Amino acid sequence: MMATTKAAELRNMGESELATKLGEAKAELFNLRFQAATGQLESHGRLRTVRRDIARIYTVLRERELGITEWVEAEAADEPSDESSEESAEEKSSDESSDEDAS
Repeated sequence: MMATTKAAELRNMGESELATKLGEAKAELFNLRFQAATGQLESHGRLRTVRRDIARIYTVLRERELGITEWVEAEAADEPSDESSEESAEEKSSDESSDEDAS
């Protein structure tokens, strides 16, 4: 059983994570509906919770589509490239200083 997911948590997830979460929620909803139809469902409130979780996921995906919120993966991809460029700049400056020492 999945726990209720907050929208802020969903916004911090990548697209692939959201797709996985959506698939899990849809599968759980299917199972809950099946249990309800056969009279085995213990918690009817769980149906409502899972439907709302699915709606939250779709809302976050739509916000990204419209540009209301930024993509987390794009921000995460930018950060390591900045660090690597700083490291390479430091390496270049140390190489240049060692070249000057050799002359």
